[in-house]
Amino acid sequence: MSFWAYMLRCSDGSYYVGHTDNLERRVAQHQAGELPGYTHDRRPVELAWSESFGTREEALAAEMRIKPWSRAKKEALIASDWKALSIAAQPPAERADRASTSLGEAPRLRSGRTGDESESPSPFVPSEVEGQPDPAERSRGLASTPPPVIVLVRPQLGQNIGKAARAMLNFGLTEMRLVAPRDGWPNPEAGPAASGADIVLEQARVFDTVADAIADCAHVYATTVRKRGVTKPVVTPVQAADEIWSAPGRSAILFGPERSGLETDDVAVARSILTVPINPEFGSLNLAQAVILVAYEWSKGQALAQPPAVDLDPPAPQGELDGMIEQLDGMLEAAGFFFPPDRTPATRRTLRTMLTKPGWNSQEVRTLRGVLSALANPRQR
Repeated sequence: MSFWAYMLRCSDGSYYVGHTDNLERRVAQHQAGELPGYTHDRRPVELAWSESFGTREEALAAEMRIKPWSRAKKEALIASDWKALSIAAQPPAERADRASTSLGEAPRLRSGRTGDESESPSPFVPSEVEGQPDPAERSRGLASTPPPVIVLVRPQLGQNIGKAARAMLNFGLTEMRLVAPRDGWPNPEAGPAASGADIVLEQARVFDTVADAIADCAHVYATTVRKRGVTKPVVTPVQAADEIWSAPGRSAILFGPERSGLETDDVAVARSILTVPINPEFGSLNLAQAVILVAYEWSKGQALAQPPAVDLDPPAPQGELDGMIEQLDGMLEAAGFFFPPDRTPATRRTLRTMLTKPGWNSQEVRTLRGVLSALANPRQR
């Protein structure tokens, strides 16, 4: 079975990035407006790029990597212009040095709607373009370790299930299991609260008991902030994430009902208790908050997207800067600022220094205040 990361070009010129296990059906849903969210009011849309992967986790990782890219990087990917993609991925100071070089071992991605099916699928390794280490090379990242399963035990509200799904997908987790949800499943209130994390809800599985839900998991963590009369190892989300990444086998993390949390019998089936340092006067977390804390710590071993860096405009050429200083100098001269005459060279040096470097000291601030005073109240000479 194949999974796809894909990019749609919307009617307003923007791009939408997603992943799916049925590319043709998902694109048709976007085009027909069947999916609420970003593309619904930006139709018509067209498929601009896609790439197939062997697992859903790989497709999701590709989506999360591409989603925050700038327009230039996305369009370079669509055009398979690896040189432009490499240059766009560099900090501004490095682009001039990199502009004339090739990507070498840069990832090859198929673009367009059909692609050459005879071409061997090439690995998507966006971290090479981003200048970040491959997650497989991280000290605790193990490619063979499956992501943890999030188990919601007797959840009460559909909205909270949807919010938990959203928190999961934010940090790369897709497998949710529900134990005896109070209002049954599927729940129509979960979808809107998930805010687009439909894949998590679509794949959610329902079990009658906690034991059934975790039967295939070798490591089970029970989240609680209260003592339950059960003596077990207690770990923080950071410690649990380290254990999940380093231990073979599948892990499950149990979250209790919104009102009461896990019961003592639920905690008893776990190998460890997972808790967070929290205000003893107010230790109540809602379900989505608890899920996002745990998912975030686990995600540090993943190659998820960082907030996009905003490129700063390059410094002005020296000629433009000199022109500004000469203009200011002429205004100050006419305003009678340079007085007494024997201090004029030193004052001009101070002005040039403060205008050509960041971080003004007290003397520079006083000088600038004098500039402003002279412009406001010029003296006749």
